[in-house]
Amino acid sequence: MKTIVIKIGGSTLGKSDTTADDLVTLQKRGMPIVVIHGGAQAVSDWLSRLDISTSFVRGLRVTDLETLRVVTAILSGLVNKEMVSAIWHLGGRAVGLSGVDGGLIHAKNRTPELGYTGEDLNVDATLLRTLLETGYIPVVAPISLGLLGKSNENTNMLNVNGDTAAGAIAAALSAEKLIFLTDVPGLYDSSKRLIHKLSPGDAQELITSGVASGGMDAKIEACLIALATVSEARIIDGRISHALLNEIEGKGNGTTIG
Repeated sequence: MKTIVIKIGGSTLGKSDTTADDLVTLQKRGMPIVVIHGGAQAVSDWLSRLDISTSFVRGLRVTDLETLRVVTAILSGLVNKEMVSAIWHLGGRAVGLSGVDGGLIHAKNRTPELGYTGEDLNVDATLLRTLLETGYIPVVAPISLGLLGKSNENTNMLNVNGDTAAGAIAAALSAEKLIFLTDVPGLYDSSKRLIHKLSPGDAQELITSGVASGGMDAKIEACLIALATVSEARIIDGRISHALLNEIEGKGNGTTIG
């Protein structure tokens, strides 16, 4: 059975969220799953608590060294472990890691103004395959290995967009499907109508024309990366109860790219 790669947006998680339940249900059915999670709002909240200013360029966080330390602590620590512990609490088996662990993700910075942010990703899925083969759900935080240009700073880590990481991981695994759980029903056209199916070319046009915005452009770009080896990418509303289980059972709504 081929792997399903699932990107969980931080904005879809809450006290009433059923995603962990769905993940455990699917694991018990024998489905290999890899999860990549976000957590931008949690990071922003902690940066605010620490009185560290933050800003974004094209939806990507400008990451100086101090911000990188907070991003790493919150995403690889708090958010990741809360998700892993929820899966274990419900009877599942999961391992939390970041793109640093096992050399999973190497990234390069191509936009100096973004600071310690990686955009060009290279994935070595060896560790993920080992975890899947031994019955675990890998839960991945989007922190990567990588250097900032010719910087002499004492770090070789970069902050990477979770959507981009999900697309690259799905492509590396030749996954059966890539699913984005988001806080909207799917992609919309210029008339604000939900689009149920898109070809890769039409999806790219949504970016080029500026119709896709508010972070959806990053999701579309990630889908296009994944479609190099993945037959289908889906963007669905993760706020709906048992959205993931419904999707796997063919009862989901949303947008298909493929």
